[in-house]
Amino acid sequence: MDGEGSSYGHRRIERETTAADCPVSRADDGSWQVRGYDEARTVLRSTATVQAGLGIETVENLPSRIRRPVLYRDGPEHREHRRQTARFFTPRRVDEHYRDVMDRATRAQLNQLTSTGRALLSELTFNVAIEVACAVIGLTESRPGIKRRLERFFPERFGTPGLTSLHGIYWMMRQCTNWLRVYLGDVRPAVRARRRGRRDDLISHLLDEGCSTNEILGECLTFAAAGMVTTREFISAAAWHLFSDAALLTHYQTAHEAGRIAVLTEILRLDPVIGRLSRRTIEPLDLSGNGDAALTVPTGERIDILVDRTNLDERAVGRQPQRICPGRAMSEGTGSPALSFGDGPHKCPGMHIALLETDVFLSSLFALPGLRMATPPTISFIDGIGSYELRHCVVEVDTAP
Repeated sequence: MDGEGSSYGHRRIERETTAADCPVSRADDGSWQVRGYDEARTVLRSTATVQAGLGIETVENLPSRIRRPVLYRDGPEHREHRRQTARFFTPRRVDEHYRDVMDRATRAQLNQLTSTGRALLSELTFNVAIEVACAVIGLTESRPGIKRRLERFFPERFGTPGLTSLHGIYWMMRQCTNWLRVYLGDVRPAVRARRRGRRDDLISHLLDEGCSTNEILGECLTFAAAGMVTTREFISAAAWHLFSDAALLTHYQTAHEAGRIAVLTEILRLDPVIGRLSRRTIEPLDLSGNGDAALTVPTGERIDILVDRTNLDERAVGRQPQRICPGRAMSEGTGSPALSFGDGPHKCPGMHIALLETDVFLSSLFALPGLRMATPPTISFIDGIGSYELRHCVVEVDTAP
């Protein structure tokens, strides 16, 4: 590949999405499906679209006096919030404020691994992700049991809350209980501490904005989902790639930090954690572009961006898109992980945190003597966002005699 380094591996996590050649098409349910990179970026950056999916229909039914979490807002208010909180996620801040937390959390988990010789990878990665995300958010006064509370709030399988069936009532009561547990065990203690004295974290910022404790709870759970759950899955996916490709692992281990990050961004491009982003048009949206025939999505239509397909668009990411090629030559304006962190106003702000956290953990993990994957992961999917969950991967190391 001209102007690029070696290529490795292949996609390990394949979703059940159609592999049609057309960049934009209409699904049987009437929604629009976008597979082209440029077309997807147009949708994500346009002011003619707003968030869809992710339970936004439920949030829209809340009383107007209750401030929506940033994930569910659009327009000037959303942009201002993102501008004010951007300082928590800059590369410099990540390096200066969170690297030590990542190192400490990684050492604690790997010490546990080396003492027992065996562990579930998803447990190690979740523990690291929790500690790092809590430092960013400000959940530092939690009562014992935060991991269990979060596992209950983000179960491997979700039911559908409602009032018309026993199943719906059960899930509604379960989620209300889980909200209360996180509120009492994690959010309320943090808020009380910061009312006594502000700190340099997200919760302090939200208090300065006049948010109530309930509103802060919503923001904390939104950031917890992004900072803990998705990072856990990405670390596990990247580890699986490295365990499964000796040449890629050698490249990763012999590279400097920037080179290792380039490996990780390629893995994330190929196997994005979130496979689907959804938007709804609030006015007609032109998706013609590139000299194609006229194509306008009418107002009120749902658009699903198939990230696992947009990231393979050769027009944007170059040749052999199914291969991992650190430092690959991409078209102008295409970011190294493509659309794995989204784009536009709702682009995930935690990119630098996730990539550095993953590198700190994996570079230390693969330096352990005798490290091996005893059991490969099993894969399941969350349909609403096309995200994957990797479980049951067992790693082993040599223990001291």
